[in-house]
Amino acid sequence: MPPALTIPGASEGREGETSDGLARGAPSATGVDADRVVAFLDDLEAAGLELHSLMLHRAGKVVAEAWWWPYGPTRPRIMHSLVKSFTSCAVGLAIAEGAFSLSDKVVSFFPDALPPVVNDNLAAMTVEDLLTMRTGHAAEVGGSLWRGIDTSWIAEFFKIPVVSPPGQTFVYSSAASYMLAAILFRTTGQTLHAYLRPRLFEPMGIRGETWDVGPDGFNPGGNGFTGTTADVLKLGVLMAQDGVWEGRRLIPAEWIRTATRGHADEGRYGYHWRTYPNGAYAALGMFVQMTIVFPEHGASLAVTAAIEESDRLTPHVFRHFPAGFRDSPFDGGAADARLAARLAAIPAVRRVDTKGIEGDWAQAKGRFKVTPNPLGVREVAFEPSQDALAFRMTDAAGTYVVTCGREDWIEGRTDIPGRELHHGYRLGGAPVIASARWRDAATLEMTWIFAETAFRDTVVCRFDAETVTVDRAVNINSADRRHPTLVGRRAEAT
Repeated sequence: MPPALTIPGASEGREGETSDGLARGAPSATGVDADRVVAFLDDLEAAGLELHSLMLHRAGKVVAEAWWWPYGPTRPRIMHSLVKSFTSCAVGLAIAEGAFSLSDKVVSFFPDALPPVVNDNLAAMTVEDLLTMRTGHAAEVGGSLWRGIDTSWIAEFFKIPVVSPPGQTFVYSSAASYMLAAILFRTTGQTLHAYLRPRLFEPMGIRGETWDVGPDGFNPGGNGFTGTTADVLKLGVLMAQDGVWEGRRLIPAEWIRTATRGHADEGRYGYHWRTYPNGAYAALGMFVQMTIVFPEHGASLAVTAAIEESDRLTPHVFRHFPAGFRDSPFDGGAADARLAARLAAIPAVRRVDTKGIEGDWAQAKGRFKVTPNPLGVREVAFEPSQDALAFRMTDAAGTYVVTCGREDWIEGRTDIPGRELHHGYRLGGAPVIASARWRDAATLEMTWIFAETAFRDTVVCRFDAETVTVDRAVNINSADRRHPTLVGRRAEAT
């Protein structure tokens, strides 16, 4: 068998800088109680919460970082609503540069896209209403819905009924974030990515990031950014440093104070920042992508995970922080060593549990014609070799392949469809780390880890004489977690 895939940890030692440009240091040297970090990790493990990465920064240093296989410091991640806080920064900068103002009416920017009738509520909606998610809409519009629409999303926005006066009722919606991106594009001629690159990303050493482009020709303001955990940590570090990076002011201090103050949702939401009673605030995305800032302590914590709701994680965060921050460095070498040992104990690879079962790989070999189904799948095929199993699926658009290690892991790329299970994303050319094992003599199970996301698909194939059933499910999603069962009959060899 090929060796198990391993992902490296931090690229250099604890002290000095690594490839992400952030300095490392001992927790106690920055006033961080390492035993609190250990207790935090233990709490998450006991609660069964699945973390993928963690970075804690204080006083100019990353003092703790952890990576759960197959996620690592150089592995990018598709970010969801965490991106909204980058959008907030862009809006603050554009306002400071005079591109538009908080009180400007949304309709004023789109005279060519308005509906035939503009009611008083729509006419009254302002930029600030978009920032605080108080648009007057009755229901949320998530990015997963619009990702399936190829026509103008600006036009889609103006189809949403504005049923109440804006500025009053909080209704979280990525549609509001999209319109902020649209306003920036209309007033500056630049996408969010192009606008933020020289103003934020380049000064902070954020490199290699990508940002999806919607059908209107600009980046969505609420999602679609792909970067590393260090990239989103840097956003938190910038905010914890009051908008200053290496002596250069990047974000106006007044904007930071205003944007991170509770304006809506009973004081729990600012300008695209989630706010907390203890003074902390966070950039927060679906399945828990978070950079949480403790401004009074100059600290920030970034995590990626596969967790249902942020409310399952934040109580554990606040149980240990900011209590784990001290006013000054202290003699905590023993605690630092305990944390280092705890981090070193994180498994280097996810074990494939075969339970001693030896299946007949030959019985899986072949093509199976699939009966009519809602997914439009026409055929599945299994091609075992000495160390791998290639799974092929064919629909009207083409044939897709996932190559699995036999009782081991293989990393490759795939275009296999599955947007219904993946928060609306069509993961074209996506890195996938896959394995196959026999659960019993007739049941083959494949695990597909889409390594730039929170998604892990489990595909169970049951063989019976000349037929196979294929059941595909995902670990976490904003909608359905299972595809309809596919039923295939073995095709004649050609």
